[in-house]
Amino acid sequence: MAAPGSNEVSAATDVVIVGGGHNGLVAAGYLARAGLRVRLLERLGEVGGAAVSARAFDGVDARLSRYSYLVSLLPAQIVEDLGAPVRLARRRYASYSPNPADGGRTGLLIGSDCATGQPPISTFAAVGAAADESGFAEFYRRCRAVTEPLWPTLTEPLRSREHARRHVVQTGGPGAAAVWEWLIERPIGLAIADAVGSDLVRGVMATDAVIGTFARLDDPSLRQNVCLLYHLMGGGTGQWDVPVGGMGTVSGALGAAALRHGAEIITDAEVSAVSPDGEVRYRQGPPADPVEHRVRARFVLANVGPAVLAELMGEPAPEVAEGAQVKVNLMLRRLPRLRDDTVTPEQAFGGTFHINEMWSQLDGAYVSAAGGRIPAPLPCEIYCHSLTDPSILSPELRRAGAATLTVFGLHVPHALQQDHPDTIRDRLTDAVLTSLNSVLAEPVENVLMTDAHGRACVETKTTLDLQNGLGMTSGNIFHGALQWPFADDGELLDTPARAWGVATAHERVLMCGSGSRRGGAVSGLGGHNAAMAVLAKL
Repeated sequence: MAAPGSNEVSAATDVVIVGGGHNGLVAAGYLARAGLRVRLLERLGEVGGAAVSARAFDGVDARLSRYSYLVSLLPAQIVEDLGAPVRLARRRYASYSPNPADGGRTGLLIGSDCATGQPPISTFAAVGAAADESGFAEFYRRCRAVTEPLWPTLTEPLRSREHARRHVVQTGGPGAAAVWEWLIERPIGLAIADAVGSDLVRGVMATDAVIGTFARLDDPSLRQNVCLLYHLMGGGTGQWDVPVGGMGTVSGALGAAALRHGAEIITDAEVSAVSPDGEVRYRQGPPADPVEHRVRARFVLANVGPAVLAELMGEPAPEVAEGAQVKVNLMLRRLPRLRDDTVTPEQAFGGTFHINEMWSQLDGAYVSAAGGRIPAPLPCEIYCHSLTDPSILSPELRRAGAATLTVFGLHVPHALQQDHPDTIRDRLTDAVLTSLNSVLAEPVENVLMTDAHGRACVETKTTLDLQNGLGMTSGNIFHGALQWPFADDGELLDTPARAWGVATAHERVLMCGSGSRRGGAVSGLGGHNAAMAVLAKL
């Protein structure tokens, strides 16, 4: 209702969700399904946050997963509960790693089942690492003694650390206690080094511990261990799949489900303030004459980062771990040729393509970045969506053999990205392409498509872009440092919000996104757990 003579509208509802990323959509779906009045407010013109698809290049009919790109941690239970038809496709290969020691003339190709102990396709011998094949498979098989028991607990109230450990020991089979020790209690670099000896194979295993996380493999904080655990925990096996149609179809399905259950979704709604008593202020309309809205809710769910929520509440901002990556999207006329003539480009790019990610190179890159320098060579990994799911390309592009590449560069902390936005974007793009070209038989520039304006189809997203465009403080893709998926021993779990890992300092305001206790990646867990806390409170 608008007050007479004013440009302000007031309303009341049960739940306001601030932020329309995939977690907010999950929470909206669950709470609306339970019969609550839900209003979701999204600052941008579309929902999805980082889980969106876009035609990134003018005149090129391809829907790229612009930010997030693979799915592992989204429980089937959430999809089924909400009736959201999310389709995922399995990649044929796990990874290919050109050997930097010989300029990429040999490489390690691993089939998609090798990490589960059944390696139908592998070329360990080709890179002089035949002795590591069994150790590699055994490492991942043993990890499942921890990940399989922990995976179902992510959609349950938090367990204490000791309760989680006992659960793993009791259900994870023989040796689970030992695996808990080296995966949870001591730097993961020790276990990797014990499992295999090759610098290249160690690097392949180590990348999942440091992607998006600025740490060494022996860091006593164990940040790298937490990162690895989340990368290995999806479905209990750590399989990362391709969202059919692009990442935007995941958010689209969750948004459609929320609307179907009765949620109200409002885009172009910029929230300006949140109060502890449940009042949310937001504005809509042209900047010169926006309409101010005030809505009072029983609960406010913050699907934004902790620092963003603190700003909205007028509170001191918490310290947030900085992001440490750069993402480059490429559109190619065809896949580039490799120096390794025993592997086809379709095989090499059919899984995760590791570039300059030997163990020693990862450590050297960390040292360079910590010293204020962009690593050279820059450790990178590539994913080709269109090989597994060509539906993101128009029929014309498919017939022409076009391909999409997503390149993710590691160990580029936000502190290194404080130059002028265009300058740092150009520098990081050059670092990524130089690293990629170091293992190809031809420069990738030779096979780049051009857009309708004749420009090369290269799109780079820096931590500054994530902060300014998506509100991810310091460009951290996890909204801060990832946390263990269990509570510290002695931590109070005496309220629904605490028990579900979504509490703030205010009873009526809950975390709802990647900044929640078990948030991070495209999982929906932050939204699910916030919704469960609200329903438990009611």
